[in-house]
Amino acid sequence: MPRYPAPTLEQVPEDIRARILEVQDKAGFVPNVFLALARRPAEWRAFFAYHDALMTPETVGRTSGLTKGEREMIVTATSAANQCLYCVVAHGAILRIYEKKPMVADQVAINHRKADIPPRQRAMLDFALKVCQRSHEVAEEDFAALHAHGFDDEDIWDIAAITAFFGLSNRMASFSDMQPNPEFYLMGRVPKGK
Repeated sequence: MPRYPAPTLEQVPEDIRARILEVQDKAGFVPNVFLALARRPAEWRAFFAYHDALMTPETVGRTSGLTKGEREMIVTATSAANQCLYCVVAHGAILRIYEKKPMVADQVAINHRKADIPPRQRAMLDFALKVCQRSHEVAEEDFAALHAHGFDDEDIWDIAAITAFFGLSNRMASFSDMQPNPEFYLMGRVPKGK
C-alpha cells in the first residue's frame, strides 16, 4: 500500500483526467505515477508540463539532438543511480521499446560502460551520471568530451535537465513508495502477442 493513496480517476480535475485517459488509450493501462501525483493537481500540471518539454520537446515547438531512446536511457541510468525502482522499471520498459533492444535497459541500469551501446551514448551517460552524482564537479572538459561526440551545447543542456528533473521524480517516487505497474516489467522484452 503506498504511503499516500492515489485519487481515483473520477476524483481528479477534468483536464488531468483527459490526459490520463489519453495515456491509458495509448498504453492500455494507467501508469501509477499519473494518479499518484494527481493528489496535488497544480503540482501534477507543473510536473507534466516540464516532463513533456524535456521528453517530447516537439510538443513545445523545440527540437533536440537526443533521440527518444537516448532520453529514456538517461532516465534509466540516473534513476538506477538514485535507486528509484519505479523509474528504472517504467522508463526501462520505454527504453527497450524505443531502442528495440530487450536487454539494453538492464545493461544501462547496472553498468552503462558494459552496455551494448555506442561510444556516443556511453559519453552521454558518463555526463548524465556526473550531473546526477557530482554536478558540482562538472567542468569545461566535460563539455569538450561531449562536443567530440557531436553533442552541441543545447544537447548538453537537455542531458543535464533530464537528469535533474528525474532526480526530483526519483525522490518523489521513492519516498512515497510508488510501485511500478506490473505491465512495465515485460514491455519490450518479448514480442507482442506472446
